[in-house]
Amino acid sequence: MFRNQYDTDVTVWSPEGRLLQVEYAMESVKQGSACIGIRSSTHCVLGALKRSVSELSSHQKKLLEIDDHVGIGIAGLTADARSLAKWMRNECLNHKYVYGTSMPVGRMMTDLADKHQRTTQTYVRRPYGVGLLVAAYDKSGPHLYQSCPSGNIYEYYASAIGARSQSGRTYLEKVYEEAAGCTKDELIMHALRALAGCVGGDSELTKENGSIGVVGKDEKFYLIEGDELQPYLDRLELEGGGAGGDDDDDDDSEEEKEESKEEGAEEAKEEGAEAMET
Repeated sequence: MFRNQYDTDVTVWSPEGRLLQVEYAMESVKQGSACIGIRSSTHCVLGALKRSVSELSSHQKKLLEIDDHVGIGIAGLTADARSLAKWMRNECLNHKYVYGTSMPVGRMMTDLADKHQRTTQTYVRRPYGVGLLVAAYDKSGPHLYQSCPSGNIYEYYASAIGARSQSGRTYLEKVYEEAAGCTKDELIMHALRALAGCVGGDSELTKENGSIGVVGKDEKFYLIEGDELQPYLDRLELEGGGAGGDDDDDDDSEEEKEESKEEGAEEAKEEGAEAMET
């Protein structure tokens, strides 16, 4: 049986019990530029690589504010992310209007998962081709959630999505336990080190293509970009660090080499999608 017999509609099951159109939507997340998130006991930080389609264009926004206590990072189709961001903002406004308080992030993520899932069960609409990292702070503390086009929602201590995100994920796996006691500035530096490992080719992390979002106790969600980001990048340069800079053993360096080879093979596919994805 040919695979393309079962991927023409989102509601058609393959003989292996898979929804291929949903899997294709999940692949679009992997082609978007990298986005990472990490949280401590008091703050949650998002980091993102902004992409420009040419030297003449500006960089796409990767971090969006939803409410005073919620922000998102996106990887995948920008237009789908804007649509979901608009819906999330409306949900927060409606909740605040009716109940007079900020919307609990757990309830918002459950509603978001339902919205994703509905598109996988009807032929009228296609799945959203975007993955979200949601940073929030509520009465129970900081939260970091990851959404998926399939409708699954996960809560993380730290996570990375998008192209070449494996290097950043490897770094986060090493530091997430100690991150619980980190200050805000230390958490931002961890995010930048992980983000530096996701930069491909001869490029490097700069104030133009980097972006940081922070939310925490007694702090509304805000962005650190441009000149405000430069002092942190200077500290990173002095350290000579990045996700690939911590070579604790030979096994780690060999794994990173294999990862870079796999990621390099995907770059050709990513270039064709850059105009649509961020």
